[in-house]
Amino acid sequence: MRQQKIRKSVMNQRRERYKRNAKKRIILGITIIIVIIVCGVAAKIKFESDQEKLYTKAEVVEDSIVTNEPNTEDKTDNSDLDNSGYIPLEKDPNAEDAITISNITNKLNKNQIKYPVRTDGKKIAYLTFDDGPSTTNTPKVLDILKENGIKATFMIMGKNAESSEESKELLKRTVKEGHAIGNHTYSHNTHYLYPNRVISPTNFIGDVDKCDKTLKSILGKDFTTRVIRFPGGYWSWDGRTEIRPILDEKGYASIDWDALSKDAEGKPNKTAKELLDISKQTLNALGPNADSVVFLMHDTYGKEETVKSLQSIIDMFKERGFEFKTIK
Repeated sequence: MRQQKIRKSVMNQRRERYKRNAKKRIILGITIIIVIIVCGVAAKIKFESDQEKLYTKAEVVEDSIVTNEPNTEDKTDNSDLDNSGYIPLEKDPNAEDAITISNITNKLNKNQIKYPVRTDGKKIAYLTFDDGPSTTNTPKVLDILKENGIKATFMIMGKNAESSEESKELLKRTVKEGHAIGNHTYSHNTHYLYPNRVISPTNFIGDVDKCDKTLKSILGKDFTTRVIRFPGGYWSWDGRTEIRPILDEKGYASIDWDALSKDAEGKPNKTAKELLDISKQTLNALGPNADSVVFLMHDTYGKEETVKSLQSIIDMFKERGFEFKTIK
């Protein structure tokens, strides 16, 4: 009987210890969860604060665009990637960050910030060409850029890219010569992408994905780009609040423009001189402090006058002290 009482007492003590330890474990677990949540919230707040600083008016060094320098500490070997040799942002001395450029361009267009927006004292022009490749004009554009030692950003329309073997080879040549590639949707069908002038998230993202698959089928399965351009421009359509979270989730940077030659709007069949005159007007409209300019042109079929105007437009930027970069 005495032994039974002793065993019972021992069992009771063990149960009490277990209960106390269980409570401690629960309290410890809750504490750890709270610490993780607090740290996560703090990190998110800091990240958003840092991003907001980066994209506000450049009055101090930390608040403006800085030139992207290749990360010499990055030892990752990209030679085994199946992407036709497309150079990633961190290894490309001719490229600047698409997310930064997107935010700066959007805030400039909404008059939330004003020039200058750079910290390095440079003036940078980002030449962009939409709707290619075309077998008639893209080769000539590439020749002119090569002669000038300039890299540009080509916003590729999927259906044009896969339209012929020559088009596919032109896309590979564009990458080989160090230019940046953006996704300009597969179809460029504004009625399908924006029914009743409202962005359809399903149609738009589906078309972007189709273009992405086309680019991968030509350049290689490892090819990727964060750069997209809405046909007609992001700000031309309603429904932006619905598409924005999707773009952010997928890591896309929507790139509009600051100046253009209007080779695809207004009076049709403009001459090269008219395109140059308009280019000067739209650049002048940005003011004397403009130091970061995304410039829109087209290299698709029927844009022969754009090709003829290109050297003069390049000279226009050079005369005003601009250098040239791509967007990745």
